[in-house]
Amino acid sequence: MRILFIHPNYHSGGAEIAGTWPPSWVAYLAGSLKAAGFDDIHFIDAMTMNVSPDELRQRMIELAPDVVGTTAITPAIYAAEEVLRIASEAVPGALRVLGGIHATFMYRQVLSEAPWVEVIVRGEGEEILTALMQARQEGRWPADRHRIKGLAFKDGEEIVATPAAATVKNLDGIDPDWSILDWSKYLYTPLGVRVAIPNMARGCPFTCSFCSQWKFWRDYRVRDPKKVADEIERLVEDHQVGFFILADEEPTINRRKFIEFCQELIDRGLNHKVKWGINTRVTDIYRDRELLKFFREAGLVHVSLGTEAAAQLKLDQFNKETTVAQNKEAIRLLREADIFVEAQFIVGLDNETAETLEETYRMAWDWQPDLANWAMYTPWPFTPLFQELRDQVEVFDFSKYNFVTPIMKPAAMTRGELLDGVMKNYRRFYMRKALFHYPWRGTGFRRRYLLGCLKAFLKAGVGRTFYDLGKAGYWGPQTKGKVDFHFDETRTIAEAQMADWDAAADRAARARERQQAVRAQGKARAAERNAAAFRMPGEGAPMACGGGTGQYIEPAE
Repeated sequence: MRILFIHPNYHSGGAEIAGTWPPSWVAYLAGSLKAAGFDDIHFIDAMTMNVSPDELRQRMIELAPDVVGTTAITPAIYAAEEVLRIASEAVPGALRVLGGIHATFMYRQVLSEAPWVEVIVRGEGEEILTALMQARQEGRWPADRHRIKGLAFKDGEEIVATPAAATVKNLDGIDPDWSILDWSKYLYTPLGVRVAIPNMARGCPFTCSFCSQWKFWRDYRVRDPKKVADEIERLVEDHQVGFFILADEEPTINRRKFIEFCQELIDRGLNHKVKWGINTRVTDIYRDRELLKFFREAGLVHVSLGTEAAAQLKLDQFNKETTVAQNKEAIRLLREADIFVEAQFIVGLDNETAETLEETYRMAWDWQPDLANWAMYTPWPFTPLFQELRDQVEVFDFSKYNFVTPIMKPAAMTRGELLDGVMKNYRRFYMRKALFHYPWRGTGFRRRYLLGCLKAFLKAGVGRTFYDLGKAGYWGPQTKGKVDFHFDETRTIAEAQMADWDAAADRAARARERQQAVRAQGKARAAERNAAAFRMPGEGAPMACGGGTGQYIEPAE
């Protein structure tokens, strides 16, 4: 049975400025399928190769697959739906499968607007997809579709979701097939080396209201650090990868295993062959302040910090619950350890003003991270914060939910003024860095890396790909009143999806009423247990991501 995976051709002016990123999902799925005996697997990276619809159609006809599968984050959902629409015409006998976080939570929307999608895999795909492929190969599809957990599909006019499948318990049993990728195409611009995005852990024990990862992965699970190091070693030796970013939301949550992973890299000499980066929380950096130089020795050179916003009001709204002082201290500690630090700011909520944008710039310059990034608040339609703000959301064109397009319109600004304010922050921050910092601070690797980052920004700016400026028609402050984000106003929320949201909201309200007293008691006890933990001088215990003072406690083995 021939299986064809396709990465949809979607582009925006965000993370792409730093390089061309390998779609790790296909390696993990292909590895699991090959372990189950499926060895005729093909892959087309339509995004990296910029494959046109006509070319994609021809490739499908030539390959004649039995199954066509694709995936999508929210902004790529229409591109993914189009892949399967083309498949319905080019290879009508092939089973058309869609996975990914958007389809997992928005399956009613997807099946309403794209009826040619035959089946949706909801949640982690390795075990669910393997069961689906076995049913297809053995002739049990579609007869057994109601028996396979973790699927959604249309049965006549009814949208059906089978019970959720269990999460993958044995992550160490997953052996990704990285050979399915053409590694010559995936480069990290700042260093000019091949880049990978392996996975160390899945899930997150915290519940930030703007994030959906904790909902998608559900259980928090960490792989054996030696297994992860084995994977890194194969990427370096077999595919000449020179830089990797751990895909985890926060790989430092499990402190002991993160330390073991770093030690493995050092013991194998991989720290001299590959550099790497992570995303993590401010409180973890302060907790591990004595270990930061050890992390740097292991090859960790880039940390992206979810500082989120300079205004404490916004931090509270996101349930981020870190303080401005903690953000500044974490950045100082990382820079002292010679680790490049990138501060992430979220802008564009209802209360955004020219003054709050200016405040984020002043904070960024005061904190002195090596890099700063202002991301437009993107109200993922399956997060708690979206449900709270739903009445304020005017745009349901999900192709624009990409962190660079202002989906929300602040009460005191137009979207064009918001974009102009963000561009002003970028111009001032990086101009000052380029003139007074990057060329003169440090030597060797530090200087080369910073100048490489600057090169990436300049390349995207000249090409008008940064923040989709070319598409929006922004050329500077004089054009802020003429910016056109090309929202597709015909896009709306399907009735089936809206009904599902309303039912979920009712269930959640009843659950909150039942649990209020229990939660209050639990928080009080947790505060007593953790009051002395991870405290900055002169402060109380720092809040955990998602609220509360409880920090992650490693389970006993």
